[in-house]
Amino acid sequence: MSAVAARIIDGKAVAARIRERVREEVAALPSPPGLATILVGDDPASAVYVRMKREDSAEVGIESFHHEPGGEASQEELAALIESLNADDRVHGILLQLPLPGHLDQDPLIGLIDPLKDVDGLTPLSAGLLAQGRREALAPCTPAGVMELLREADVAVEGARAVVIGRSILVGKPLAALLLAANATVTHCHSRTRDLAAICREADILVAAAGQPGLVSGEMVAEGAVVIDVGTNRVDGKLVGDVDFDSVSERAGALTPVPGGVGPMTRAMLLVNTLAAARSRV
Repeated sequence: MSAVAARIIDGKAVAARIRERVREEVAALPSPPGLATILVGDDPASAVYVRMKREDSAEVGIESFHHEPGGEASQEELAALIESLNADDRVHGILLQLPLPGHLDQDPLIGLIDPLKDVDGLTPLSAGLLAQGRREALAPCTPAGVMELLREADVAVEGARAVVIGRSILVGKPLAALLLAANATVTHCHSRTRDLAAICREADILVAAAGQPGLVSGEMVAEGAVVIDVGTNRVDGKLVGDVDFDSVSERAGALTPVPGGVGPMTRAMLLVNTLAAARSRV
């Protein structure tokens, strides 16, 4: 069986096109959308992510309302902050950066976010709308970014056999719903799945979102398959994905790199969701 030189799907380039489109559409609105970000604690990665999201917002004309209540903020203080943002007409989207410090319970706080401002797509109502295939659902940014990458790469999703590894509420579960809505035949795998390698070899589209470095090797990939690596893991100070890039690139037809693949798309789709939330109130 001859090796396949994988086509690299450039998430940075796609994200740049999305930002430009959002910038043009924001400029046509009567007033700028507003995105509120909440950063709790001193996690360095979270601080970087939020800073980059705010920079992206400024680039496209979305107004930023940033809040850092401090690492010792109580459940009640955060709840009051979220309620105040729900009532603020300048704010169209609310992003509660996860993970939260250990003394906080994230699920009730996420549930407090006005579903119309849920640009992260994580409230129970948003998840329910997505599961029902409702058009008004705001999908979580990373799964939405994966679907946009597949469209930009001209991947035929309808009728494809898609395998999703990972079942988080952030990526795995909503992505499976989006692929189903696009008429793919979806197999959902996780840490208890038996014969994972054999299942993966059946995939036309393989998405790795398990948070396990190098989980997917070349022998697990069908020749010519499209492989989307959602993993972001630190190994010896280096950012790596869930896919063993070198071995998989010899068999896959197309492959996203880490970094530079899905990551930029997550931030770009946050802008898309914020724009959509603002339009729903015009």
